[in-house]
Amino acid sequence: MTQLTHFNAEGEAHMVDVGDKPATRRIARVEGYITMRPATLERIEQGAHKKGDVLGVARIAGIMAAKRTADLIPLCHPIPISHVAIDLSIEQEANRIRCQAQVETTGPTGVEMEAFTAAQIALLTIYDMCKAIDRGMRIDGVRLLEKAGGKSAHWQADNPATPP
Repeated sequence: MTQLTHFNAEGEAHMVDVGDKPATRRIARVEGYITMRPATLERIEQGAHKKGDVLGVARIAGIMAAKRTADLIPLCHPIPISHVAIDLSIEQEANRIRCQAQVETTGPTGVEMEAFTAAQIALLTIYDMCKAIDRGMRIDGVRLLEKAGGKSAHWQADNPATPP
């Protein structure tokens, strides 16, 4: 197993030094789901929610969250993000919304944490906007789909098309 990089030889938490790593194009994709009652999903889909465009607000929240990841996770590096894409798709048959966040940079470290943060905040925003009508919503299936760039090889989930 690979050594944990956020601990020094004495076992103390520290920020990894990425100063000698080359800047390369790096991409990370993360997905997650929010499941809800059919009536809640229908309101979102029809744009009939009195709080406004739920998916539009969630998309903006995810983008903003990716840019603030280093403020939220103590040992993350502030990264110059070159692109964030939040795709929210309604899966009617499963009564859920799938969120896929893709984050890109050219830099010395990856953007997995930014993609995770973007997806989860987008999903939490949907929950926040709809909790008054459906407190039983469930967020799950949040996982890394793909990571590319840097020293480690391109990595992709075994079957990214199969939802949990």
